[in-house]
Amino acid sequence: MPGTRNSGLLALGGIALAALLAVIGHVEVNEDLDPWALTVSDFAVSDRGGVIDAAMVVLAAATAVLLPALWRAHRPSDAGPKRAAEALLAAWVGGLLLAAVVPTNQPGLPMDAAAYVHRYASVVAFLALPVAGWLLARRLPGAAGRRVRGLATASVALAAAMVWSAYPGDRLLLGLVERLLILTEVAMLVVVAVALLRRVTPARAA
Repeated sequence: MPGTRNSGLLALGGIALAALLAVIGHVEVNEDLDPWALTVSDFAVSDRGGVIDAAMVVLAAATAVLLPALWRAHRPSDAGPKRAAEALLAAWVGGLLLAAVVPTNQPGLPMDAAAYVHRYASVVAFLALPVAGWLLARRLPGAAGRRVRGLATASVALAAAMVWSAYPGDRLLLGLVERLLILTEVAMLVVVAVALLRRVTPARAA
């Protein structure tokens, strides 16, 4: 299906652009910021409206592109899990957009209302995506499904490590753990997008 293939290509292009913007955002920020200890949000707020915020919006758009393709690819027997997965992907998209629009506080300052909105929008996004991936895995070809399940499991483990670091762990390596979590979840999106691309073989297209 050309529409499914185009959605996969657009999603992969958007993910690549978001990754490039995120790297630029880390290179151009204040050198006093420590990526091992500070979160991506801490870097973003130091350059409000800059490339890291743009990266979050682009990643949300890249995920949104996948939703119509996933709808077209469903089987009637998968309607329930598929709808749940799509709702969770929509929660990931909404959480990313809200976190991009509503900034956290500057590092070291007490949290205000906007910072709490940003935090919980991020929490919803980070937790929604691995559950969505687990539900989608059953509809992907064997190897892709196993990869998505593995990445979803790793994401949940990293999210738990991030919670530990943020509270009893006194923010020990919080920035590193968060970046590993983001990389794992983005890798999951890449696997899903590639799986959609491979659904359209030359024989099917003919």
